[in-house]
Amino acid sequence: MPIPLRGDFDAPRLRAIARGTKDAAQTRRLLALAAVYDGARRTEAAAIGGVTLQIVRDWVMKFNAHGPDGLIDRKAPGQPPKLNHTHRAALKAVIESGPIPAVDGVVRWRLVDLCQWMWEEFRIGIAKQTLSRELRAMGYRKLSARPRHHAQADGAIEAFKKASPRLWTSSRATSRSIRPR
Repeated sequence: MPIPLRGDFDAPRLRAIARGTKDAAQTRRLLALAAVYDGARRTEAAAIGGVTLQIVRDWVMKFNAHGPDGLIDRKAPGQPPKLNHTHRAALKAVIESGPIPAVDGVVRWRLVDLCQWMWEEFRIGIAKQTLSRELRAMGYRKLSARPRHHAQADGAIEAFKKASPRLWTSSRATSRSIRPR
């Protein structure tokens, strides 16, 4: 036995709603259900909508539960995120504190290292691309400063740059090199 439609709507009202909507898919569904209200069989409603009987049944279920708005296409929920708020907070703390070379074996975090850390800490296998997307959503970018050796003296780089001579000097133009044609 087919599932009955709601009693608070009728065919003319559904057709009026279908005329006023801008969503073509919702209009098609409303017109198919209006045919059912008029006494058409569900197979005829499926032919009007260009779908199978099972899909008409799904439309009836959505219409009974949510009314005409239940027939609007919604974004598919997709796969739930792998990281929750706790994981993101721990990841942020690790990134902000930076790696300890003696303990972590790296001088700066790479995506591969953070994926490994996530596995060791939470047993969550996460791809580099997914972690990159999560970090980007958290406000981090791939750009990073060059790593600095932990025993490097402050100001050593600036002193080296100032003491280095220029490699190229401009040559003077000679009269032989500039000849009128």
